[in-house]
Amino acid sequence: MMGRLHLNPVTLRKIRRFRSIRRGFWSFVIIFSLIIFSFCAELFINSRALVVQYHGEWYFPTYGDMIPGSRFGLDYRYETDYRKLQQLFAQENNGDFVIMPPVPYNAFENDLRLNQYPPFPPSAKDRHFLGTDNVGRDILARLVYGFRTAILFSFFLLLINYTIGIFIGCAMGYFGGRFDLFFQRIIEIWSNIPFLYVIIIVSSILVPSFMILLLIMAFFGWISITWVMRTMTYKEKEREYVLAVRSLGASHLRIIFAHIIPNTISVIVTYAPFAISSGIVALTSLDYLGFGLPAPTPSWGELLSQGWQNMEAWWISASVVGALVITLMTVTFTGEGIREAFDPKLHTIYE
Repeated sequence: MMGRLHLNPVTLRKIRRFRSIRRGFWSFVIIFSLIIFSFCAELFINSRALVVQYHGEWYFPTYGDMIPGSRFGLDYRYETDYRKLQQLFAQENNGDFVIMPPVPYNAFENDLRLNQYPPFPPSAKDRHFLGTDNVGRDILARLVYGFRTAILFSFFLLLINYTIGIFIGCAMGYFGGRFDLFFQRIIEIWSNIPFLYVIIIVSSILVPSFMILLLIMAFFGWISITWVMRTMTYKEKEREYVLAVRSLGASHLRIIFAHIIPNTISVIVTYAPFAISSGIVALTSLDYLGFGLPAPTPSWGELLSQGWQNMEAWWISASVVGALVITLMTVTFTGEGIREAFDPKLHTIYE
C-alpha cells in the first residue's frame, strides 16, 4: 500500500491560511475549474457527436479518427455531419440515435443561413448561446478554445521566463561583482529594445505562429523576475544557513539550487499568477492589433477586434469583455491570496 503524502507543517499552515482567505480561495476554485473545462471542451463544445448508436454498433467520434458519412449509410465520404445525422435518426425512429454536446459547433465552423448575413444574435434554439461572429462561427466555442490557447501560452511563457530569470537572477545576486555589473548593463540594453517593433518586423517577414510569439515574448519577459531574484539572493546569501553550508564545503550550485532557491520559493509562487495574467493580456493585445496568432486560430483579441468593427453586434464585445474581466479578476484575487498566505513575515492584514 502506498504511503500517505506528508507535507511540511509550515506548508500545511500556509495552505490553511490560503483557504481562510475566501476571496482568493474561491477565485482559485473558479479559475482552476475554467481551465479544466477548457481542456475538456470537446465534450461540451464540439461538432462531433459524443455517442452514435447505429445498427447495434457504438461509435465515440469525439476523440477518435474522422468517420465518413458512408459509415452511417449517407451518400458522402467526408466527415459526418452529426447534427443532420441526429435529425435523420429522429425522423426514421428505428432505434438509432446520436448524442451531441450541449453546444454542437466547433470553433472553426461557419453556420450560415439562407438570405441572412452574420453575425447572428444569441439563440438558445440554434444552440448559439452567445451568438456568432461576423463569419458565422459560434462565439462561445471561440471563447472557450481561445481561453485554452491563452492559458497554454501564458503557462509556457511563465515556464521559460522563470527558468531564465531565476537562473540569471540568482547568479547575479550570488556572485555579485563584475558578473553582476556585466549582466546589469546587458539587461539595461535589453530593456530598451522596443518590443512592439520587434513583433511588427517579425510579422512582416513571416506568419507569427504560437512558438514564434512565445519565443519573442520570452526574449523580453525574463527581465522582471531576474531583478526580483537578484535582490532576494543578495539578501539570502548573507544568512547564517548559507554561511554554514559554505563552511562545510558545499559547491556554488548546491548552495543556489538546494538552499537559496527553496528559501525564496514564496516570492516565486506569489509572482506566478500575476505573470499568467500578464501573458493573457499580452497575447490578447497582440491579437487585437493583428500581430498575434494567425487566423482562424480562436483568439480573444480577434473577437475584440470584431466587436469594435461591428458595434451593432453587442454580444461579441460583451462576451469577450465579460470573459476577460472574470479571468483577470479571478487570477488577480488568487495571486493576492497566495501572496498573503505565503508571506513569511505575516505582518500584513488581509481584508
